[in-house]
Amino acid sequence: MNESKDFLRLIVEEDLNSGKYKEVVTRFPPEPNGFPHIGHAKSIALNFGIARDYKGHCNLRMDDTDPSKEDTKYVQALKDAVEWLGFDWGENVYYTSDYFSKLYVYAQELIKMGKAYVDSLSEEEIREYRGTVTQPGKRSRYAQRSVEENLELFEKMKQGEFKDGEHILRAKIDMSAANMKMRDPLLYRIRHVKHFRAGDEWSIYPMYDFAHCLSDYIEGVTHSICTLEFENNRDVYNWVLDTLKLKPPRPYQHEFARLGINYTVMSKRKLLELVEGGYVSGWDDPRLPSIAGYKRRGYTPESILNFCDQIGVAKANSTVDISQLEFCIRDDLNTKVPRVLCVLDPLKVSIVNYEGSEEIEASYYPHDVPKEGSRKVLFSKEIYIERDDFNEEPPSGYFRLTPTQDVRLRHGYIITCKEVVKDTNGNIIEIKAEYYPDSKSGSDTSGRKVKSAIQWVSAKKAKEIEVRLYDRLYKNEAPESIEDLNPNSLHVIQNALIESAVIDEKPDVRFQFERQGYFYADPVDYSDEKPVFNKIVSLKDSWSKKKKPQSRQNKAQAKKVQIDGEVTPMSEAEQALFDRYTTKLHLNSEVANTLARDINLSAFYSQALSVINSPVALANIVSNEVARELKGREISELKFSATQIAKLVKIIDDGTISNKIAKQVFEQMSKTGKDPMWIVEQKGLIQISDPSVIVPVIEDVIAKNPDNVAKFRAGNRKLLGFFVGQVLKSTGGKANPQIVNKLVIESLEK
Repeated sequence: MNESKDFLRLIVEEDLNSGKYKEVVTRFPPEPNGFPHIGHAKSIALNFGIARDYKGHCNLRMDDTDPSKEDTKYVQALKDAVEWLGFDWGENVYYTSDYFSKLYVYAQELIKMGKAYVDSLSEEEIREYRGTVTQPGKRSRYAQRSVEENLELFEKMKQGEFKDGEHILRAKIDMSAANMKMRDPLLYRIRHVKHFRAGDEWSIYPMYDFAHCLSDYIEGVTHSICTLEFENNRDVYNWVLDTLKLKPPRPYQHEFARLGINYTVMSKRKLLELVEGGYVSGWDDPRLPSIAGYKRRGYTPESILNFCDQIGVAKANSTVDISQLEFCIRDDLNTKVPRVLCVLDPLKVSIVNYEGSEEIEASYYPHDVPKEGSRKVLFSKEIYIERDDFNEEPPSGYFRLTPTQDVRLRHGYIITCKEVVKDTNGNIIEIKAEYYPDSKSGSDTSGRKVKSAIQWVSAKKAKEIEVRLYDRLYKNEAPESIEDLNPNSLHVIQNALIESAVIDEKPDVRFQFERQGYFYADPVDYSDEKPVFNKIVSLKDSWSKKKKPQSRQNKAQAKKVQIDGEVTPMSEAEQALFDRYTTKLHLNSEVANTLARDINLSAFYSQALSVINSPVALANIVSNEVARELKGREISELKFSATQIAKLVKIIDDGTISNKIAKQVFEQMSKTGKDPMWIVEQKGLIQISDPSVIVPVIEDVIAKNPDNVAKFRAGNRKLLGFFVGQVLKSTGGKANPQIVNKLVIESLEK
C-alpha cells in the first residue's frame, strides 16, 4: 500500500499513527540572500506537499541571520515563488529575526549551564584547533572562563562593544567528536551591519545550527526536512534541544537528496556571480535555473511540480538530466496551447497565378478535435516561408520545396516552384511559384501527393516580432566556472513574422510555433508595438543528439530521426498511414508521425481503434504511454492488450475517470495486466462529478483562503486556477475538472 510513497511520507505516517504528533507542521526556511532556484522548488513542493497531504501546515520562514547578504527583494522573490507554485503559507510569513530576543535568552541559558562560552581565538586559530578527520581538536584556552565572565562578555557583544570577529559564542560539547560539527560549534558572531528588519538593534547574530532548531521548536514544527548537506548538523540540532530540556513535543530533522541537474549550477555564489558580472540580464534571465527565470521563459507551475514529482525523493545525491525537465514542460503544453504559424527567417514567395486574397479557417488545436478555438489565416499573392524550407540543390531525404518538388502550405494549398530570384551576390531573395486551386487543405481534389507541409504567413497581414531563442547556459555537463558558459545560449531574431491573429486576438500567452517549438510572450518586454516571444523549449530534445559523437551506424540512424520538428523521409507505407491519420482521423502531425513510423505502435493503435472509435484519445495514449512501455520490447511482452487500452479510453470518454487518474490506472495496468475498470473500482478512482460532493470541498478551500478570495473578487481572475487546483488536490485528482471549474466560478461570484 505504501510502495508509491517516499520515505519521508512514511516517517510522517508512522509518527502520526504512533501518536508522536497530533498535527504535521513542516517549514520552508530559505535564506533571503538570493532568488530561489529549481532546487528550492523541490523543497517547496516537498514541505508544502507533505503538510497538504496530511492536513497539516507548512510555515514559510525567512532565515534572516546574516544581514550582510540579505534584502527585501529576495524575501519578495521567495514569496512569489511559493505562491506561483500554488502553495499557501497562511496568514503570516515567519522570520528568524522575530525570535532574536528568545534565542538570546536560550544562549544565556546554555552559558549558565556551563554548556557555552565566549571564545576570543582568531578565525585562523579556531580552524587550527578544530583538528582533522583523523586527529582530535584542542579546546580553546578561553573555554575556562567563568559563567559570570561569559555572561558579561556576551552582553557586551550584544551591546556592540567589540569589533567584528573579536569574540564569538561557542557551544561546549566535545573537541574529539568523530562528527567535526560537534567540536564546539559556533553559536553567535558579531556583525556590525544594519538588519533589513531589525535595524541596528542587534550587533550579534545567531548561527544556523543554533537558530534553526530553536526556530523550529518555537513554531511547533514537527518534521524539519533538510538536504543531505545538513546531515552532520543533525547532531548539533538534537544537542541544542536536548541540552535545553525543552518541553515536548519537539521537532526532529530528516534529510533528503538535494536536486542536481546537468548543464546547470545551483550554487547561490555562482548564480550571484552570473548576475552581478553581467553574464545574464538579471535574476529573471530565462537561461537561469531561478524560479523567476523559468517563469519568465514560460514554464508553467504544473510542469515544475510534475518534474519534482517525477524525480521523487531520494536518500542519495544524484544528477538529473535536464531533458527530463524539458520533457515535463513539453508534456504540459502539448495539448494546452494554440498552434500557430511563424516564420523566423523569412523568404518571400510570389504566387504568380493567384490574385486577391482569401481567409482560411484554421484550428488552434488540430491535435484535439473537440477543443474549440480557431482563427482566420489570410492567404494572398505574396507570402513568406522559412528560408530553410526551400533548397535549390537539396540533399537526399529533403522533402520540402525545391525547383522540382512541390510542398503544401499548412492549412492551405500545394505550391510548385517556377523561378528562383537572386540578388547580385547570388543570394536567393524570392521564389516565384504557382498554386493548385483544387489542392486546398481539407477539400483537396487535385490527387497530388506531397511529403511535407510547411509554415507560412501572408505578406499583407503578418506581424513583425522579436524572438529570443535560448539554449543551455553552459556548454559542459558539469560546469565549474564562467569559462564553461555557452557563448551561443541566446540568439535574438529581430524580424521574425507571425500570423496576425496571435497579436490582434491574443488567444493565449503561450503558443506552439508549428515546427519551431513552444514560445511565450515575454511578460517584461512585450508590447503591441514590438511583440517579444521567448522560446520555452524545442519540439524535440535535439541537444543530446548534437552533443554525442556519432559512429557510422549512429549517423545512418540519425537520418531517420526527427529533430526539432523537421520532417524526415518516410516510406510509401508510412506516408500513407501518416496521411490517413492526419486527414481522416484528425491526429496532430507529431502523434501521426510517431505512430506511422513505428510498425508495432501502428498495429497496436489499429487493433485498439477496432474496439472503440475514439481516434484522438487513443492516439495520445498509444503514442505516449504505450510507446514508453513498448520501447525495446515486443507487443507480446506487454502485460496489457490493445483491447484493455480501448477500455481505458472508453471510461475516460464517458467521464468515469479523468485524464490525470487515467495515468495512474495505466501505470497499474502496465505492472499487473489487470482490467482498467477493475483497477478503478478497487482503488476507488471513479471521477467525482456530483456537485453535492464537490461543493463542500470548494467551500472548505474558499474558507481557508480568504486573502485569495478577496484578490479574485477584486479582479485577479488568474487565481481561478489556484482554487481549481486546490479542489482537485483535495479530492486526489478525482473531481471532474470541468465541473469543478464551473462550480468554483459560481461559488466565488456569489
